[in-house]
Amino acid sequence: MGLSEEDKNSLVAYRLKKGKETFAELPILVENNLWRNAANRLYYACFYAASALLMKDGYQAHSHNGVRSVLATRYETIIDKCLIKTYGILFNMRQRGDYEDWAILEEEDIIPQIEPANRFITRIESLIVENG
Repeated sequence: MGLSEEDKNSLVAYRLKKGKETFAELPILVENNLWRNAANRLYYACFYAASALLMKDGYQAHSHNGVRSVLATRYETIIDKCLIKTYGILFNMRQRGDYEDWAILEEEDIIPQIEPANRFITRIESLIVENG
């Protein structure tokens, strides 16, 4: 049995809020030069927002790669390709930082991704609101 429409909308709102709150953690991480953690939070901020959109639109992705795939195939005409590319870059950085021994992420890796990640989340939120 699936979620009621009300429960689905509540979960979508929760995931979007979680993404925005996760993004809000970045200044503390950047200020303290915690670049690996910043990469993780950037990615997850976008992941939570993307998973909210997918849920809102009735798509199911059962993995992180699944979310990437649905974004690339189902939203390629309504989300700027640069923003979808940003999501992929963040995914790869998070993978390196979380799973590769000796991986080094530095300021020059993270800082250029902050504004595109913010634009990604903003675009996702606008699509959720438009489809309301």
